[in-house]
Amino acid sequence: MADRARRVLLGGAGVLLVLGVMEAASRTGVVDAASVPPATEILSGAVEMAADGEFGGHLGATVAAWLSGVLLAVVLAVPAGLLLGSVPVLDRAALIVVELLRPIPSVALIPLAILVFVEPGRVERSLVCYACLWPILLNTLYGLREVEPVAKETLRSFGFGPLGVLLRVSLPSAAPLVLTGVRIALAVGLVVAVSAELRAGGESGLGIYLLATQSGGGRPDLMLAGALWAGVLGLLANGLLVAAERRIFRWRAVR
Repeated sequence: MADRARRVLLGGAGVLLVLGVMEAASRTGVVDAASVPPATEILSGAVEMAADGEFGGHLGATVAAWLSGVLLAVVLAVPAGLLLGSVPVLDRAALIVVELLRPIPSVALIPLAILVFVEPGRVERSLVCYACLWPILLNTLYGLREVEPVAKETLRSFGFGPLGVLLRVSLPSAAPLVLTGVRIALAVGLVVAVSAELRAGGESGLGIYLLATQSGGGRPDLMLAGALWAGVLGLLANGLLVAAERRIFRWRAVR
């Protein structure tokens, strides 16, 4: 408990330090205050946005597309990872395909997604799903490879088949790494969701709101405040998953 409180205090001190540097840099003219407003103005803009019902709607649309895309990736990637990790022939056959598709940036697929899905919300969810698929799939595979062979052989000696070994040993052992993959995917998915809104357009979303803040002369403070809210969303999502991971996997140190 004391170690956790120490980490929280150090994290808070780091945030205050960054805000102080930003404030000083803008106030002293090191950076152009018109382009990068002082931290106090950005925080004020964030508070202003929190009270804006229109912004709440845009933020809710991004969260819905983001989380639904991540959930879809989990539904697809975890069973695929379990299948590939349990059947070595399939794992070797799929290796080249995975390594070929994994480096392709999701934003590079925006034109294709627009042609296939048309509706902006579906475009956004599909891109988030694609980006999140790989960290979850790879972590599932890595988790299965780290399962203790003796545990599997012991279960087989008691007459359990491949499915029983998978459900009773392999999946529980791989679960911590799978959840770590989901944590990584959440951060990636949020970046892709906002990027898709900025590039693909639509009627609502954080990216759409950020574009609107730059019309008619622009409001850099609101633009950076919107980016700050995106960071807060990512921080909250990661914090919730870390708390769940600590509770479920008490034997494993989670940072």
